[in-house]
Amino acid sequence: MTQNDLANKVGVTRQTIVAIEKAKYYPTLELAFLIARVFNKKVSEVFEVKFND
Repeated sequence: MTQNDLANKVGVTRQTIVAIEKAKYYPTLELAFLIARVFNKKVSEVFEVKFND
C-alpha cells in the first residue's frame, strides 16, 4: 500500500502519513485507530510508544 493509498483511506494528506512515519507528527487517537483498522491491527501493533525518562 502506498502512502497516498493510506492517506486516502483515513482522510489525511500523504504529507501527514510521511510526517507520522518520520515521527515528526503524532496522530490523534482517532487517526491512530483509523490507521490501525486499515491494517486490521491493534494500535499498539502499529505504533511504538516511546517515553522520555
